[in-house]
Amino acid sequence: MRRYLVLGFGLLMALAPERIVGPAERLAFENPDAGRLRPWTLPIGRLEGLLVVWLTGRRSDGTAVLEPLVAGLGVVLALAPRTALRLGLRTAYENPTELEVKPWVVPATRLIGALYLAVGLLAGRGTAPEDDGRERAAIGGSSSADQ
Repeated sequence: MRRYLVLGFGLLMALAPERIVGPAERLAFENPDAGRLRPWTLPIGRLEGLLVVWLTGRRSDGTAVLEPLVAGLGVVLALAPRTALRLGLRTAYENPTELEVKPWVVPATRLIGALYLAVGLLAGRGTAPEDDGRERAAIGGSSSADQ
């Protein structure tokens, strides 16, 4: 079920990033109409959505590369939320100094960072163990122990 939710969110990001950016601006800024997005912000959002769809749609577990990246981003967000917000606003907006961030955004950024860190560190722990031949033997196949 989670996979389908993430896939749906990725599709929304890829097809209509403005449907995410607009409400997010209204939630996060005291003056949401003041922001002027940089020309690359929405196309990068689309690219991010396509990446989420691609990673979610893969059958194999290719998340081993992403886990340390997610954990690293989590550390930065958790330990330096104001710096991360400043960098994010400078990257996405032409006029970042004119935007007034609501007071709850910095603590929320820290919390999201802690969650990213936990996901990055614990993501691989819930996967099934490698097949060592016992599964094939249980359904009538042979394993190296049988030979």
